[in-house]
Amino acid sequence: MGIVGLGVISAAYLETLAASDAVVITAVADLDPGRARTVAAALPAARAMTVADLLASDDVDTVLNLTTPAAHAEIAAGAINQGKQVYGEKPLAVTLAKGRSILEAAAHAGVRVGSAPDTVLGTGIQTARAAIDNGLIGHPVAASAVMVTAGHELWHPNPDFYYREGGDPLFDMGPYYIAALIHLLGPIRSVTGASSRPQDHRVIRAGPRAGESIPVFVDTHVTGVLEHVSGALSTITMSCDCTATVASPIEVHGTEGTLCVGDPNTFDGPTSHRRLNDGGFHLLDLLAGYVDGARGIGLLDLIRTLPRHNARATGELALHVLDAMESLQRAATEGHRVDLTTDADRPDPVLLTPRAEWLGAGRR
Repeated sequence: MGIVGLGVISAAYLETLAASDAVVITAVADLDPGRARTVAAALPAARAMTVADLLASDDVDTVLNLTTPAAHAEIAAGAINQGKQVYGEKPLAVTLAKGRSILEAAAHAGVRVGSAPDTVLGTGIQTARAAIDNGLIGHPVAASAVMVTAGHELWHPNPDFYYREGGDPLFDMGPYYIAALIHLLGPIRSVTGASSRPQDHRVIRAGPRAGESIPVFVDTHVTGVLEHVSGALSTITMSCDCTATVASPIEVHGTEGTLCVGDPNTFDGPTSHRRLNDGGFHLLDLLAGYVDGARGIGLLDLIRTLPRHNARATGELALHVLDAMESLQRAATEGHRVDLTTDADRPDPVLLTPRAEWLGAGRR
């Protein structure tokens, strides 16, 4: 495996992949050559390379693409053109057209594409899914997904990309929530929505650039309704303009009960259940998912799952998520319902799998 992009998120992937017997990291590359050399020095089989050399290397079968969103399509295309499968951070690309081009190129080359988020394969979302599939809430009717923050400039020393194409709250955080909703309720048929940009500039509050004002090029408060093929309706709010919320990150409502689901940006958020006529919510035991999941389990799942349709963190699912987000943006801009042009299978559920098993041979 070769890794392109060694920013903050790479540390989490490296911790998982270095501990797994399914992969060997043979190459790393970054725009900062010194950073690449430092990372390579800590990996017994890895060499620091340029991006071009990594993509062409005979020692790389799979490329892990951890670059910024604007570069996702370019790096993916470079890997595919060299006959390598690729797994990337979310979103798959910054536009649906670029996402389609990735999958079309992969199909032509006969290689596979996978994509984050893989947090949805942990015990949090998978326990909620098992509860739904077991009929615990009756027929699923609706869901809500809420993510609010006052802005990444409060903590991030270089938050510029969060306020450019592909980094807004919908494209940055939406993949976690929309992928979770697809796991829970199935694919999406159409969307409606609205969005706003309350602030044209943001002031960095942390790091050496504190006090610097940066421009905002995207809408930073997005809300919408997702109509699932199943008939269920999900409402979604993604915002960088609010202080806090007491709402559960995800709630799923059925004819016989409700689930409160943990943060889909984590692997093991708690799921609570309230039955019809109950006096309160009750925490569910773990029912499914990769136990103690961590970044990279989606990649391991893709590598180990040879029948294509059984993989879970697939490019096809990521393209459907991308379609939902771009359609929601379009619906907000044009003021009408937008039908999605992609489809995706609801991914297979994940059996309750201990960490030692998914790091090793794993279990399907």
